[in-house]
Amino acid sequence: MEVSITEEVAPLIAERSSVIEGVVNYNGEKVINRSKYGGWKSASFIIGVEIAERFAYYGIACNLITYLTGPLHQSTAVAAENINIWSGFCSMLPLLGAFVADSVVGRFRTILVSSLLYVLGLGLLTLSAILPSLRPPDCKTTQESDTPCASPTALQITFFFSSLYLVAIAQGGHKPCVQAFGADQFDERHPQECKSKSSFFNWWYFGLCGGTAISLLIVTYIQENLSWALGFGIPCISMAIALIVFLLGTKTYRYSYLEDKKNPILRISQVLVASAKNWRANIPSVDSSKDEEESEKTSSRVGAHQFKFLDKALILVPVDGSRCEDQIVCTISQVEDTKVVLRLVPVWATCLIYAVVFAQSSTFFTKQGSTMDRSIGASFQIPAATLQVVISISIVILIPFYDRVFVPVARSLTGKPSGITMLQRIGSGLFLSIISMVLAAIVEKKRIQTALDFGLIDNPKATIPMSVWWLAPQYIFFGLSDVFTMIGLQEFFYDQVPDGLRSVGLSFYLSIFGVGSFLSSFLISIIEKITSAGGNQESWFSNNLNRAHLDYFYWLLAGLSGLELAIYIYFSKYYLYKKAASL
Repeated sequence: MEVSITEEVAPLIAERSSVIEGVVNYNGEKVINRSKYGGWKSASFIIGVEIAERFAYYGIACNLITYLTGPLHQSTAVAAENINIWSGFCSMLPLLGAFVADSVVGRFRTILVSSLLYVLGLGLLTLSAILPSLRPPDCKTTQESDTPCASPTALQITFFFSSLYLVAIAQGGHKPCVQAFGADQFDERHPQECKSKSSFFNWWYFGLCGGTAISLLIVTYIQENLSWALGFGIPCISMAIALIVFLLGTKTYRYSYLEDKKNPILRISQVLVASAKNWRANIPSVDSSKDEEESEKTSSRVGAHQFKFLDKALILVPVDGSRCEDQIVCTISQVEDTKVVLRLVPVWATCLIYAVVFAQSSTFFTKQGSTMDRSIGASFQIPAATLQVVISISIVILIPFYDRVFVPVARSLTGKPSGITMLQRIGSGLFLSIISMVLAAIVEKKRIQTALDFGLIDNPKATIPMSVWWLAPQYIFFGLSDVFTMIGLQEFFYDQVPDGLRSVGLSFYLSIFGVGSFLSSFLISIIEKITSAGGNQESWFSNNLNRAHLDYFYWLLAGLSGLELAIYIYFSKYYLYKKAASL
């Protein structure tokens, strides 16, 4: 009899072990078998979406400075500022998109709507390059008659930038949700899937860089040698394909949900408001046993001694004769989750200069390359923006080595599932970005000296007899730093936020690059005014790059990056991870 009971119960135990909490399938069923839904099968669809989306995005972004300074006839400094501002919005708008996803409509619906807007924005951008009424006349035609290039009309500028910012809005909803949705396909409470989730961030970035590399090799060549209309139209088609691929995986996805149905952002806001109202009250000694069940459910009980002023949100204080019963008292889990979010702020702030450095690869690096010898063979000349593919190639080569060789070796030495901690990974990338800036400054100095030696200093349109491949080392170190810092930041801001704020966490990571782009634009604007203030003095960002001083700007960024790394190391020493497993 005992044997028969065991045989009868065993399958039920096995079935329960495969059930995942906190997720449903596409029919809304809460009980999901892990072998049927989620995992690498579903994640592969989402990585495919990212490849197509990044192909589309970088098909526009990577060569934008060439379009602005070419067909739209903008100066180098103005074009760089416009790109930095647009890039800033692209990285800041995910905060809004993540809020909508985590608090209102969910990640799946947000991705769906954002994809449709993406296709619309790219379609309008293509239209602006096709219709003669929506673009200024070709400058080469006017030069034949010795007349200056015609400036674009207000309508042309408005239509182009409206289309461009519609892409930014769409990307704001798409970017944080797709990555969080992909990571949701793995159960962090399952030992094997926990390792797979960490590996997912590596292969996610691998796919991202693969899409970027293809775009840099194909789209930039088409834009500069065939047609800007076709160069904008191909990314539009790519984004439509991304939408189709995403929908194909609908029936295989795991969809996360909040068991308590409470808005996670509202929960944190209540803590901040309550602690502010009770700022004069004495901090209570928290008896965790009174909320034992809830404190066990929250994963952020470490570091309770930090931000103790938030503990005032646990107090009932009558105000203006009102009864205590009429007030909302925050729970221990609410307070601790708020502390988790605040602990992220120093890490966020100490990565801003890295984001400023990141902004240079698609602006000034490209303008440098446009002045150098880009010929391959007798007749073929590579577009300057194509050299950015070196970043993607270095990442694509290093990620498999990092995931399959470095992590297992480091894991055997440290005992940590990911080999090294997330903060160690981020810090390593910050150091590599300093090397990239130092190399950029040295190569730029040599480029200017070469122009001087060959008497080309006052001939900005002449090709400097210096191979564009001199820029390759700075691009390579840029790619190496991305493997460590970019992927580390993605995993860190996904893992260290409360469970209900995963999309918001990734939008925090993206906002680093939004603020960094704004800072880059601000720095360029200030330096432009200061260095061009003198009568005969050339600006650091002169349209004649042979008389500009981008090398000074790169040295400045290298120095700021060194200072940033020192501050980052200081704060990292005192950071307390949300989960003991992360240590």
